[in-house]
Amino acid sequence: MSTKDFIEKDYYKVLGVPKDATEAEIKKAYRKLAREFHPDANTGNAKAEERFKEISEANDILGDPKKRKEYDEARALFGNGGFRPGPGAGGGSFNFDLGDLFGGAQAGGGGQAGGFGGGLGDVFGGLFNRGGTGTGTRTQPRRGQDIDTEVTLTFTEAIEGATVPLRMSSQSPCRACSGTGDKNGTPRVCPTCVGTGQVARGTGGGFSLTDPCPDCKGRGLIAEHPCMECKGSGRAKSSRTMQVRIPAGVTDGQRIRLRGKGAPGERGGPAGDLYVLVHVDAHPVFGRKDDNLTVTVPVTFTEAALGGEIRVPTLGGPSLTLKLPPGTPNGRTMRARGKGAVRKDGTRGDLLVTVEVSVPKDLSGKARDALEAYRDATADEDPRAELFEAAKGA
Repeated sequence: MSTKDFIEKDYYKVLGVPKDATEAEIKKAYRKLAREFHPDANTGNAKAEERFKEISEANDILGDPKKRKEYDEARALFGNGGFRPGPGAGGGSFNFDLGDLFGGAQAGGGGQAGGFGGGLGDVFGGLFNRGGTGTGTRTQPRRGQDIDTEVTLTFTEAIEGATVPLRMSSQSPCRACSGTGDKNGTPRVCPTCVGTGQVARGTGGGFSLTDPCPDCKGRGLIAEHPCMECKGSGRAKSSRTMQVRIPAGVTDGQRIRLRGKGAPGERGGPAGDLYVLVHVDAHPVFGRKDDNLTVTVPVTFTEAALGGEIRVPTLGGPSLTLKLPPGTPNGRTMRARGKGAVRKDGTRGDLLVTVEVSVPKDLSGKARDALEAYRDATADEDPRAELFEAAKGA
């Protein structure tokens, strides 16, 4: 069995037992499954034979306390096939692909599962401390820092997109010492980490992880004659202004990631990323709901009752005309397609137009007479009759 298989396979799941199962529970589960899938009871059944092999393999590991302990330690370190750094191991979250990490180890390629395949130290190098030298003298490139900044856009800029200037401060290679940290430009290799920038830290169970070297702060170099500008760190604070394109359709509170636009790397390392937190000012007329814009349009009572055409504003474009059906109730929403915010695929959402019946505060004599005549003409109609009927029947 390969080390890759040993770590990736969930033997508890194979036997159908919990991770805290006792030895007796493991033995009982194995015997039950072994009887069910034994080749003698499944003549000519290739799937049953393969299942029996898995069951036997799982029992071989979990049934041996020493092998089970090593298996549990490895699984804790490589949960779901990904490397999990412990506290203080550099922060952040990242995954290694086990297929790449193990260099395509072949099943059955020598070594026992209980011993981690025999060649684990050589494969992992300096990452673990079970074998291999893990040392070197070449300092490694360092990725530049990520930068966080904020920008405030108008409502229209957020919908249509905008190019804005951003002034950013970050740590970049010191110009005085060309990023070496030494005023003479001749730093020496850190003796503690031998130039790797990392030191081993024990985690128990025979494993060790790597942390940034405390003496060189992960640089792998120590300045004999520290630069006065950067105090030997090789990094100095710098400010720059960058023109950044904010894509159309961003929303208030959205965080945009611009790859490679952060602080420059060190010793040939890649630049970090720029994260822009977007704030959007409110608009006096328009609102937003997902990819749609919203607007509330007042109409007169006669327009709502008799119907007609109303003019509606659009954001940054000419107005449009909507047909109002007779008997339109207050609060009804109509849709003008393609007049909304820009989506990621370049298409646009819609403009949602909500009708609000406007009640006049002051009436002329002629208007009052007309409304009183209308009231008299509809005196027999009670718009609340159905309301009370429904209340009685509830």
